[in-house]
Amino acid sequence: MVQTRLPRLFSIRVAVMAVVLGLAFVLVYPTLSSYLQQQAELKALRSEVAAAQDRNDDLESDLGRWDDPAYVTAQARERLAFVMPGETAFRVIDPETVPDTGATAGATTTTEDDEGLTLPWYATVWDSVQAAGAAGEDDGTTAGDAGDNGGSPAPDAGTTSP
Repeated sequence: MVQTRLPRLFSIRVAVMAVVLGLAFVLVYPTLSSYLQQQAELKALRSEVAAAQDRNDDLESDLGRWDDPAYVTAQARERLAFVMPGETAFRVIDPETVPDTGATAGATTTTEDDEGLTLPWYATVWDSVQAAGAAGEDDGTTAGDAGDNGGSPAPDAGTTSP
């Protein structure tokens, strides 16, 4: 009788090679994944630095504009509604809601609400300060009558302190 051998599907060499490759993968994968993660973070940080640098350049150019007196004047006119001496200021509240007053141009009626909207911000603040002062006078209290601030009472004119 002749024995016939079936060919081996896996040889010892293939099994050893698979174990070595598996061990190499287990050892290299954590290092490789952390490297790739750090590269992604580095890319994101570089883009943030570039965006911050662009913002910084924009702010420095804006700061340089404030050295120009004409720019300061234009900003005071635009933001604070300042006018030069001798000029007349006009403010359009909302052109879409203002009725056409062509026929009644001579008759101007203003209500207190309309007047409050056309006042500049500093006039509104001043009006509120005056109203707060008037409310304090109505109560009959003044700043000195507000109470004990932790100080000693004023000495009488006839007594002396040691």
